Amino acid sequence: MNAQLTPRRLALATSVLSCALWLAGCGSPGAVPGQLSSAKGGASGAVPRASNAATARDYRRDAARHVYDLNRSRIYSGQLPPILYAVGTLQVNLDTGGKVVSMHWLRAPQHAPEVIAEIERAVLQAAPFPAATRLGAVTWTDTWLWDKSGRFQLDTLTEGQQQGD
Repeated sequence: MNAQLTPRRLALATSVLSCALWLAGCGSPGAVPGQLSSAKGGASGAVPRASNAATARDYRRDAARHVYDLNRSRIYSGQLPPILYAVGTLQVNLDTGGKVVSMHWLRAPQHAPEVIAEIERAVLQAAPFPAATRLGAVTWTDTWLWDKSGRFQLDTLTEGQQQGD
């Protein structure tokens, strides 16, 4: 048998590997697909104002403001220190009513699993998010900038970072 890797076999192997990796991400321990922790959320009880954003990029500000409003005591005030404890980028898929459908980590702070859990908990507890009336279902992507004190800023609303020496 010829075990040579032809372009067709390489494409097939790549497809199979991609599917396997995607399926591996589906078996997460959390409440929604893609969640890495077992953090749970409860409805915030707040009914957010609808978002009139025309693009997912515009929606970021409305979603970030919603998280800030519900986490006032946890928001780092002022410029962040030059060295952060953790940085994570999370995509959150929301349905037309602002409910969290799934999460996908683009950059998970693996060295700080407690931060992963806190971010996921904050997202789940903030649901429902503002309904994107012009977009319907929307994907909100933001970077969480986490200080060692346990307070954070979102890149969308950050006050910047102090310069190191």
